[in-house]
Amino acid sequence: MELARLVGEISVEIGRQVGLLIERTGYVTHLIVGNDHSIEIPHLDRYRVAHSRLRGLRLFHTHLKEQPLNQEDLMDLVLNRFDSITAACVDKDGIPKFFFSAFINPDPDAKEPWILSPKQYPGQIKYGYSDEVEALESEFTKKTSNLKESQKENRAFLVGVYDVRKMKRSPEHSMAELKELCRTAGIHVVDTYMQKRDPDPRTVVGKGKLQEIILTSVHKDIEHLIFDLELTPSQAKKISDASDLKIIDRTQLILDIFSKNAKSRDGKLQVELAQLKYLKNRLSELDDNMSRLTGGIGGRGPGETKLEIGNRRVEEKINRLENELKDLKRRRELNRKSRSRNEIPIVGIVGYTNAGKSTLLNALTNSTVIAEDKLFATLDPTTRRIRFPEEREIIISDTVGFIHDLPPDLSQAFKATLEELGDADLLLHVVDVTNPNYSEQMDAVDTILNSLQLNEIPRMVVFNKADGLDEETYGNLQKNGSLLVSAITREGLSKLLDLIEYEIWKKKE
Repeated sequence: MELARLVGEISVEIGRQVGLLIERTGYVTHLIVGNDHSIEIPHLDRYRVAHSRLRGLRLFHTHLKEQPLNQEDLMDLVLNRFDSITAACVDKDGIPKFFFSAFINPDPDAKEPWILSPKQYPGQIKYGYSDEVEALESEFTKKTSNLKESQKENRAFLVGVYDVRKMKRSPEHSMAELKELCRTAGIHVVDTYMQKRDPDPRTVVGKGKLQEIILTSVHKDIEHLIFDLELTPSQAKKISDASDLKIIDRTQLILDIFSKNAKSRDGKLQVELAQLKYLKNRLSELDDNMSRLTGGIGGRGPGETKLEIGNRRVEEKINRLENELKDLKRRRELNRKSRSRNEIPIVGIVGYTNAGKSTLLNALTNSTVIAEDKLFATLDPTTRRIRFPEEREIIISDTVGFIHDLPPDLSQAFKATLEELGDADLLLHVVDVTNPNYSEQMDAVDTILNSLQLNEIPRMVVFNKADGLDEETYGNLQKNGSLLVSAITREGLSKLLDLIEYEIWKKKE
């Protein structure tokens, strides 16, 4: 009470709200002076408690008018994960008349993310604050312990804002694909939000809605806020400033998946080049949101804190990577010329990511290429030989999967890999026929192939995963003359090989 009275007297004397941030030991870490109706909380990242939902700090501040905790106070409580927040309403002499307090609600499904305590008068203040905090954290622990191990880490809130006039597919399909990308990246999706409108140029969803999403994220112990679009540097900075959540956009998520799955020297270089180009325009000394991407640049030593130095280092590394990729491209061209001299026909497998291309390659060639039920499980091009009767053989080549709105930098980086398709005598367009959006995926693949000027190469559409179709759909596709196969059960593979042989040799005879 003595401390409350002292702060109240100072607050009345200067006509401003005064706040204290207090550790659980009673040590005052910050003295905050605001205006007559609010205070502004400083950046507190250094004071986070590593193994707790709460920060280990409580906020005490004055109210010059007899007003309870307002929305701004309650948002400060949740967004900063304070142990508690208390407002002391003081009289004209600075003496506290009564107190309003609030705690974070440990129930993630509760309507409000905070619990308001009844108004208390000075004589009602009790000791034992530490017991209350321990009980509160015990409730948080109980809620967390009920979750599966895979749901405790990398928890994400997905945000999609869609201008339907410019989209070639539905917002629901785009959000479903973002969820699948998260599954591939090992991220547990806790909640989603979708909006059909032009993205706000500053915060994508608007200031009010962003605050609401951040409140929900903090309340549900979510670490990542993932947007289903590529954020501009200013949007990423603005959203990052509003929260200490990790802000990730669609491009960054795809880059992370590519980085994880690239195995060959070529693939690793291409991914690193795309990451650096993505980072180049987002370098900022004060933007902590991008700090996780700066590992590839190198630590900054004394006297190397200027933004220009960071940009120069990125530019130098980009130039070095581009030169290495040119060398690798020349080697690939020599290999292609060698195959051309031997006059061995080439069949390229293309298709949307996770359509079963690698599984089909394994089934056709009895190989063991990595094949998983994930997006972009295979990034590095793989070639195998198939021998036909009459001493004839072909080279069959698997390539990186396509996806809607592939990041431009990544698309450009992998263009060299896809150039091998230019020498193909036949393209097998593999389609996951069990995907409800397979027609949209086919259009996306066609668009990418046309952009690579591969539309002149003969193309055969192969509807894969036919074993997952119901009888009616299977029959309708058969009537339409579709080529149905199953790389798992090997259904239709002999017919596929016959058609490949006819297309490459017999058709020309």
